[in-house]
Amino acid sequence: MFYLALILVILLTILIVGPSYWVKHTLAKYSQPDDRYPGTGGELARILLDWANLQTVTVELSEIGDHYDPIAKAVRLTPDKFHGKSLTAVTVAAHEVGHAIQDRDGYLPLKFRTRLVQIVAPAEKLGAAILMIAPIITIITRAPTAGALFLLGGLLTLGSAAVIHLLTLPMELHASFARALPMLQHGKYLFQDDIPHARRILRAAALTYVSASLMTLLNIGRWWAILRR
Repeated sequence: MFYLALILVILLTILIVGPSYWVKHTLAKYSQPDDRYPGTGGELARILLDWANLQTVTVELSEIGDHYDPIAKAVRLTPDKFHGKSLTAVTVAAHEVGHAIQDRDGYLPLKFRTRLVQIVAPAEKLGAAILMIAPIITIITRAPTAGALFLLGGLLTLGSAAVIHLLTLPMELHASFARALPMLQHGKYLFQDDIPHARRILRAAALTYVSASLMTLLNIGRWWAILRR
């Protein structure tokens, strides 16, 4: 029984950690050489946005990950993508522009995700507050209620974000393969030999949030195990 449980834990860990490792490995692999293309990811994003008649959408630097903000109408890229000239930089930039085009076209899954984020945001704030006060309650009351509050805070803060990302995977795949890849191919922005590799990057870009969500679920599981002790 012990060995069966151990095997199940190992398999579950591989299923959760594996996608995150693959995404990071893929993006890092094609980040070199960092001067493969004449233009940067930020420059290509601007070209593609203008081509899509999205002149009002800005291209900005971001320190919190590559993403498209449908509220601010901004494509945001981390410094390595914004300034980089690697295959990863230009391909990820095209993926985020794909989201901007989804927004322009009124793509329903993007609208759904945007609305869902707005609904869940208060729950995340509540969860963060619970996480902050739970240790204090534990010290004051020495009661198991604090542990339950801590778990609830974790579920509200991390679990809600995980659910959003898991539900919106089709939107990410659509941005990669129905928007970004056709733009890159039709505009001949990539070397022909790079297209198969760009497909891997676009798949990784689509799975970025999902892999992060799986890691989040693993963290929640760790919290639960700690509280059960």
